[in-house]
Amino acid sequence: MKGIVFNILEQMVIEKAGLVAWDQLLNDVQLDSQGIYTAGKSYPDDEVVALATRASEMLDIPTGDLIKAFGCYMFAQLVERYPIFTDQKTTFFDFLKSVHDVIHVEVRKLYDEPSLPDFKHKQINDTQLLMRYSSPRKFCMLAEGLIAGAAEHYQVKYKLDHRTCMHQGADHCDFLITLEP
Repeated sequence: MKGIVFNILEQMVIEKAGLVAWDQLLNDVQLDSQGIYTAGKSYPDDEVVALATRASEMLDIPTGDLIKAFGCYMFAQLVERYPIFTDQKTTFFDFLKSVHDVIHVEVRKLYDEPSLPDFKHKQINDTQLLMRYSSPRKFCMLAEGLIAGAAEHYQVKYKLDHRTCMHQGADHCDFLITLEP
């Protein structure tokens, strides 16, 4: 996972719980990186998993909920750093449909060898979009959080039905996203 993800996680923990909490988290987890992350460098996925797991214990929040909240927070931070991706898309669905074929193409230009998930989509009608997420990382909760962040950004209400999940034996996750009035 790229260091920018860890940088944003650090920022979120410090903002929500303080610098002492971040330092305690790093002391508890004992990472090879020692919690020092360079945005463009890659770090082992198990470090983010270890940080999220321990943070969920410290905050008494289920790990999946914490990862979703982080995804939502991360979306806002990425928009702040790279506004061009949302500036070019005027609707929530247009943005979601651009993730794989537009945004991930640009991410590959910014970072060496990013390990990105695969997204496919099918527009069912004006109010429903089916997104398929595939990744050996199985970070579908992070994807859900990023979708929530996009919905906040585009000021839409939606319902997400996580119909198929890799954590239940499938080789992908299917999210049915339905816009609400």
